[in-house]
Amino acid sequence: MTTSGPPTAAPRTLVELRTLIDAIDERILALLNERARIAAEVGEHKRAAQPSAPFHVPAREREILARLEALAAGPFPREAIRPVFQEIMSACLSLERPLRVAFLGPEGAFSQQAVKYQFGLSAHALPQRSIAAVFHAVEGGQTDYGVVPVESATQGVVDPTLDAFLESELRVVAEILLPLELALLVHHDVDRAAVRRVYAQPELLRQCERWLSANLPQATPLVASSATEAARLAREDPEGAAIAPDVAARLFDLRIAAEGVQDAGGDATRFWVLGRKPSTRSGKDRTSLVVSVKDGPGVLLRVLEPLARRGVNLTRIESRPTGRRAWEYAFFLDLEGHETDEAVAAALADLRAVSAGVKLLGSYPRAEPLAR
Repeated sequence: MTTSGPPTAAPRTLVELRTLIDAIDERILALLNERARIAAEVGEHKRAAQPSAPFHVPAREREILARLEALAAGPFPREAIRPVFQEIMSACLSLERPLRVAFLGPEGAFSQQAVKYQFGLSAHALPQRSIAAVFHAVEGGQTDYGVVPVESATQGVVDPTLDAFLESELRVVAEILLPLELALLVHHDVDRAAVRRVYAQPELLRQCERWLSANLPQATPLVASSATEAARLAREDPEGAAIAPDVAARLFDLRIAAEGVQDAGGDATRFWVLGRKPSTRSGKDRTSLVVSVKDGPGVLLRVLEPLARRGVNLTRIESRPTGRRAWEYAFFLDLEGHETDEAVAAALADLRAVSAGVKLLGSYPRAEPLAR
């Protein structure tokens, strides 16, 4: 005699599965609207309690993202949690007032990608003509934050950013590490095989040499002055394409024909977020500062010795003349830890005792490189 177990449920049909997804999407939308209403109430409470308090609280955003990433159990990708909830928080914050963020333009530049990553699509990204103009926009209160490049993995530090800090009281409140992500942009009705010319900056053409050779051998590379100019030229050329960040596609009504066209081992850029108030301690911080010294024997040792004695790890050092007095130099340092950490605070005090001056640029959460 044989016995049979409970009947096996019949596999759900494609129509049934799509119906379930539609219902879940509607529930998600309803929850988003509920979250937005509660976020608006939070804004009202903050304004009533402290009318002059900042409406944007980065530390609170970091707490939310860290908690949600820790709860990740799959199958939804853990690396997708941050961008999804960053957009949700950006949209909810825009109900109170969109964040205004200055960046080194023009529109479509890599700095705009950094703004999008850090603040979401609901922030108002305002292009500036120079790094100095980004500083001025934040200093003058025209924007809440600024985003400037500070270091490239292949081209080194960005001198105008470091130089601007010598005359500015702004603070570094966050850092962003973005890998070079390039896309091939074409007209909406053009197939990739029909492309005859590819416009790009010389450096970006170099970064995509192998991909272009393998995928567009029929196309002639042509130099453009910027990624934005490349997209504009491609827009005017029915058989043209551009190598540019994907944000340029929307600006010039182009189609993304291929993503990730940079060759393996490509560039990455580190950006600093500029603000008017210091960042709170996160527990995984970096501190940037400028130490001014008179040139002479053993000057570098005098700068490094207090850090070694206090057990503070130095992750970067860059030197340049201050331009203020003859033979005076500035060392730009990156240290592990926050300015309020006991060891870092003691090292800063020691540095002030052996140097012509110490200027703290900021203590801020360390950024992790984004996966390609």
